[in-house]
Amino acid sequence: MKKLSIIVPCYNEEESLPLFFSAMEEIHNRLPLDFEYLFVDDGSSDGTLRVLRELENQYPRKVHYLSFSRNFGKEAAIYAGLQASKGEYLTLMDADLQDPPELLVEMYEKIQQPDVDCVAARRSDRQGEPVLRSFFSRLFYRIMNRISSTPVIDGVRDFRLMTRQMADSILELSEYNRFSKGLLTWVGYHTEYVAYQNRERVAGKTSWSFWSLLRYSVDGFINFSEAPLNIATYSGVISTFLSILVILFLIIRQLFFHHSASGWTSMTVIIIFCFGFTLLMLGVIGKYISKIFLETKRRPIYIVKEKK
Repeated sequence: MKKLSIIVPCYNEEESLPLFFSAMEEIHNRLPLDFEYLFVDDGSSDGTLRVLRELENQYPRKVHYLSFSRNFGKEAAIYAGLQASKGEYLTLMDADLQDPPELLVEMYEKIQQPDVDCVAARRSDRQGEPVLRSFFSRLFYRIMNRISSTPVIDGVRDFRLMTRQMADSILELSEYNRFSKGLLTWVGYHTEYVAYQNRERVAGKTSWSFWSLLRYSVDGFINFSEAPLNIATYSGVISTFLSILVILFLIIRQLFFHHSASGWTSMTVIIIFCFGFTLLMLGVIGKYISKIFLETKRRPIYIVKEKK
């Protein structure tokens, strides 16, 4: 019988883990697959690791876990889970049950079709999500798909069922700065989608604040698009061209019309704007340089403190 590796990044999921495991075991009977659970404790500060130890003691053949030495982020947890997995099929899931376990049955049926390498879950609505967060999420996908050659589909979560071949291709992308939503698309392979209605967490609180999502979005722009750099370049060219025209205009006005210089207020405003715009563009360029700096250090993506 083929094996399904269930990769679950965990950060302060002490309350959710027992509920998640029970829900998954109910689905186990409906699938002709052996289950292999790979929980990745991403430096949790609650009792997540204790719960994982208890689950591993009760089900040593099917439950395995990795515990990081500190919080390295969900991207690192996904990469670690993929590296440790052994199944012919793999799925990425959150422990809070926002990813409906029962969808795995439909996903498995779809992935049996010829040429289907991956089946991803896509939310059909954002019911229960804060209005401001929904607005900026949709804005992110709209901008991302305009400036990047790698499509990132609105509503698609990390929750997906994929083949071993696709997982191995993702593991070949060993970059330090990771953005899974883009990497999962960049590798190619034929992906089908399964729609479902949005769900709220069954327990605990989300670790994704507005600012952490904003930083994650910026990483997506930087990792999969050169548009910010192009904007800096083109705006510099346009500004230089306009400056030359203004200089020529001032020289001609002075030589032929003997117009005296005036307008200190407007000049001050222009100078402040130019300096502010220059600093903004330097910040964009600096963001790309910082990513290069981190890549060249070749630090490990994660460090495992304990594993079973």
